[in-house]
Amino acid sequence: MKKGFKVVVLSLVLVLFAATLAGCGLKSPTPAEAPAPTLAETPAPAETPAPVEPAVTLVYAEVNPLDTIVGKVDTFYKEKVEELSGGSIIIDVQASGVLGSENDVLDTMLGGGGTIDMSRISAFALTSYGGEKSKLLSIPFTFVSREHFWNFATSDLAPEFLLEPQENGSGVRGLFYGEEGFRHFFTVDPISDIEDLKGMKLRVSNDPVMNGMVEGIGASPTVVSFGELYSALQTGVVDGAEQPIANYKSNGFQEVAPNLILDGHTLGAIQVIITDEAWDKLTEEQQNVLVEAGKLASEFNRQISEEAENKVLEELKADGINVVEVEDITPWQEAVKGVIESSTANNKELYQQIVDMK
Repeated sequence: MKKGFKVVVLSLVLVLFAATLAGCGLKSPTPAEAPAPTLAETPAPAETPAPVEPAVTLVYAEVNPLDTIVGKVDTFYKEKVEELSGGSIIIDVQASGVLGSENDVLDTMLGGGGTIDMSRISAFALTSYGGEKSKLLSIPFTFVSREHFWNFATSDLAPEFLLEPQENGSGVRGLFYGEEGFRHFFTVDPISDIEDLKGMKLRVSNDPVMNGMVEGIGASPTVVSFGELYSALQTGVVDGAEQPIANYKSNGFQEVAPNLILDGHTLGAIQVIITDEAWDKLTEEQQNVLVEAGKLASEFNRQISEEAENKVLEELKADGINVVEVEDITPWQEAVKGVIESSTANNKELYQQIVDMK
């Protein structure tokens, strides 16, 4: 075969091969074309952000409305917890007793089940659940002033008292203390002194110290749920009751019991508690947030309590409520001397430490 003919045939073969490549969507490499990148040179795909953990929601029970001293403390605490936790903890405050009375709430919390995680309670509410130390905070005429109470609440004794229910196996622990003002008696019928309370049916919570105090002044202690107290006063089931001034007005008790005697038999010590079940599901950082927010809420409580109480008292007087000042507290102290001695008999030294903090 002649050389020229071979060249022509070879050229035709190359043309057909190139056409075949093009028809298949392939491209023959050229010297100028860069080689495919190696695995090491391939850019890594963008990282998928880690999923955000859902916030922990803690259901918080409050028997009083949010416009009371304790209600304002609840709101402040909620805001601080959510702020300091970066939104990882949500406090769901259920106020105005929608979850039941303090005893109802405590029964639910101590019984387990997780439907109520936290609550603001009266410190003495734990007395009926084995709180021997808590009982000391409800003894009549223990605290002579608000300053006296705060000396205790900020002392080294306070944490010991707060952790008592957790240590005795109740299943809850205290986070911080506060106060809602001194507690006073109020009645349906007019009163002027301690003698007028004799023979009256006075509502109390189911607490041995409060029962003993009412018996000491010659009245009849009558257990009525807080949520039923308004109607009990209205219908004559009870003749009177006792509450801090702000709670008295906010719950409308002055409408059915417009006589308030300022005996100040007990300072309304309060505390915020959480179930061990709820506490244990939090991270250590979240637990620290609850404690730190509690310190801030306690200080907030201290700042607003007296001013708020004085404002409410002036409003009650302006509304024509019969507000009776007690000039001499001695007859009241003498009347309840027996319950003071019997209630402190097992913790005399500890109780004396509290008394000496004034």
